[in-house]
Amino acid sequence: MELKDKMVLVTGSTDGVGRVVAERLGAAGARVLVHGRDKGRGKDVVAAIGAKGGKAEFLVADLASLAEVRRLAEAVRAKTDRLDILINNAGVGTGGQVAKRQVSADGYELRFAVNYLAGFLLTSELLPLLKASAPARIVNVASAGQQAIDFDDVMLTHGYSGVRAYCQSKLAQILFTIDLAEQLKGTGVTVNALHPASYMDTTMVRQAGVTPWSSVETGAEAILNLAASPALEGRSGLYFDGQRESRADAQAYDEKARRRLRPLSLELIGQSSKTSREQHS
Repeated sequence: MELKDKMVLVTGSTDGVGRVVAERLGAAGARVLVHGRDKGRGKDVVAAIGAKGGKAEFLVADLASLAEVRRLAEAVRAKTDRLDILINNAGVGTGGQVAKRQVSADGYELRFAVNYLAGFLLTSELLPLLKASAPARIVNVASAGQQAIDFDDVMLTHGYSGVRAYCQSKLAQILFTIDLAEQLKGTGVTVNALHPASYMDTTMVRQAGVTPWSSVETGAEAILNLAASPALEGRSGLYFDGQRESRADAQAYDEKARRRLRPLSLELIGQSSKTSREQHS
């Protein structure tokens, strides 16, 4: 995909791998919508992109609030009538071995809410723009750390650990990717997920008490591969480990599990299955 003048939204792009992705997209001529929670850091990224001749704007939102996710989608629609690439990159890490269970503004387990549910809602809200811009791409930045969703205790009220919560939320992203790919057949919009790189040198990794051993540049290359590589034209519903097509946890390919996750997600964001069908039609 030729990136010049393409409109791209990268969530979580004021730090780490998201920032590198945003800056590289800007350098390639894309118009970048930078997202984060901190206005100061957002302005820094926009300035860095502008200093190299790129075009960028900053949109602030805390993805731990579904109301703010909706406001972010509204802000995107106010800025543009098209969206060529959506990169759902923002996330909360494991928090390390001592992570305590936290909840979002809506009362949901925090990692499930930010890492999965926010992207689910944002993507749903922005699908009309993506379809209008087809061929368009959605990239979900997941992880090789995956754990089957416990549908009897999705919010992990029992036996909580930050690692378990993180891995469940990342697998939910991949189930969503495969499910959405089916729904988007024939629209010209593709969606793929990936594990960008292991233990990149990011704030998330360091906060987990892990010594980084991959660079953010390596992860950024993998994300940009899914976002723009001609080899991915028309290919959808895939999971990549870095730049290599791979296989996710078995639950991702369980149609019954995906059929359980979809209505649950719609219920959690306050939408009905009927509303969703209308958006995807």
